[in-house]
Amino acid sequence: MSGFLPTTKEEVAKKGWDSLDVIIITGDAYVDHPSYGAALIGRVLENAGYRVGIIAQPDWRSKKDFIRLGKPRLFFGITAGNMDSMVANYTANKRLRKKDAYSPGGRPGLRPDRATIVYANRVREAFENIHIVIGGIEASLRRLAHYDWWDNTVRRSILLDARADILVYGMGENQVKEIAHRVDKGIDLTGIPGTAIVRKHLNPFVNMEIIHPYEVVKSWTDRFNEAYKAIYYNQDPVNGRIVAQAHGNRFVIQFPPARPLETQELDAIYELPFEKNPHPSYQKKGIIPGFETTKFSIVSHRGCCGECYFCSLFMHQGRIVQSRSGSSILNEARSLCQRHDFKGTISDVGGPTVNLFMADCTLWHKWGACKNRHCLIPEKCRNLHLGYEEGVQLYKEILKIPKVRHVFLESGFRHDLLANNKASRYLEHLCRHHVSGRLKVAPEHNIPHVLRLMNKPDFNIYEAFARKFREMKKKTGKNQYLVNYFISAHPGCTLQDTLELAIYLAKRRVHPEQVQDFIPLPMTVSGCMFYTEKHPFTGEDVHVTKTLHERKIHRALIQYKNPSSKKYIHEALKKLGKEDLSRYFLQKS
Repeated sequence: MSGFLPTTKEEVAKKGWDSLDVIIITGDAYVDHPSYGAALIGRVLENAGYRVGIIAQPDWRSKKDFIRLGKPRLFFGITAGNMDSMVANYTANKRLRKKDAYSPGGRPGLRPDRATIVYANRVREAFENIHIVIGGIEASLRRLAHYDWWDNTVRRSILLDARADILVYGMGENQVKEIAHRVDKGIDLTGIPGTAIVRKHLNPFVNMEIIHPYEVVKSWTDRFNEAYKAIYYNQDPVNGRIVAQAHGNRFVIQFPPARPLETQELDAIYELPFEKNPHPSYQKKGIIPGFETTKFSIVSHRGCCGECYFCSLFMHQGRIVQSRSGSSILNEARSLCQRHDFKGTISDVGGPTVNLFMADCTLWHKWGACKNRHCLIPEKCRNLHLGYEEGVQLYKEILKIPKVRHVFLESGFRHDLLANNKASRYLEHLCRHHVSGRLKVAPEHNIPHVLRLMNKPDFNIYEAFARKFREMKKKTGKNQYLVNYFISAHPGCTLQDTLELAIYLAKRRVHPEQVQDFIPLPMTVSGCMFYTEKHPFTGEDVHVTKTLHERKIHRALIQYKNPSSKKYIHEALKKLGKEDLSRYFLQKS
């Protein structure tokens, strides 16, 4: 099982195969690395004994690329790639992006808008009587009726538009193996955890929650929020129920999430024989930017118990953290050292949040995640164990590997888990050995009611962390800085709120570079707030900044040092009757 998965009939023949069992179509370039979903799923299926091929970034304007590997015996697996295609193709303000990090040379335009739908329909055009399985982040977050920022409307389940047989949501390894087995044996695809299907009736399903139909949530925002709340509370592999939603005369039926992988299962996946390189066909097409950032990184865990309301992780990877073993990570670090281009630096050992590696809760495995409590908000639950000792020991062991000079942790940290004295030894170790010069944290805002609507910790916790970080800088003698991430124009944030944040930053001469214009991603809590102008859980009214011009004003205030911000700052201060505050923003540098 060595070498790349085949991408042409010639490569299929070199494998000694006359046909394929599964063909995966992806909107990303084919990089055989576990951080690329198509490659990971391909290797999992290959390891299960199936013959797998890859069609990467096909030209969707005709069916030519879709037939180049022939018809698979079992199914086509289709993904838009590592990002939703609309996020990949457009900025937060709906302008076409100039670069695509997952394409050779960073070239844009190599994947269509709504790639999952386009690819699936091309396959239907090219082949009769073929199973189509859709998955990846785009399918996962659009599995039921959802608000779509780019169309500014509620769209129906992507299953219907793609005309797929089954949708895989979440990470998908166990789901695709079960699907392959069932298709091979002629068994119905009903009931697989972590999937959704379309049926004309609800028999014989039990323990089911029937939510408001697509036609209702499309026109009635209160019903939209009620449906979303039911989906959210069933996003648990232990306690989640079947969720069914009518679309016309059919039902989209979502089965409960797949169970989290055990450590040994996760180890086995990341130890599969990945080439850890882009396919050779890209050698003359330029580097793939997304790969350059992950080439010397290691995935240590998945899942996030933070539940930030603007983030898609809760609805995709889930709330239960799953970590690899230290020995598996060490083996991967040793294999990285054997690369001819390795120069001694492992750029990251992390996951969605670095300092949640080895996090565990005594309740997760038996009872699932708590329905009416958060793991980290308003403070860390006493049942949540943080794996700081295990993490420090692992990083020390990696540094002992002969060719390793540096191990950096770049994925981003939960600052609220570093602010108390119990975390001092861990933070000191990070600052001494694993911060390349910049430590990434995400306070996001400083106004209490905005942070509450984000489900983020109070800002005074960030300030406590910042003081502790400065103490560590002094103690270690390191020249290190905080990289602070902020979100502009999040639901609930008024222009006055943004002005207060901007004044706070200006008084301290903080000039944020990492500012994200809020994007109401499908099936996120914040996305619901943006669309309905209400909190889906409390029903409270929420102020929403909706026009692109207003959004530009919010961003300009936060990035007040940007020369292009001047005219928007003038407009904001005049609108608020606060022209006297211009002294904070408009003086010469």
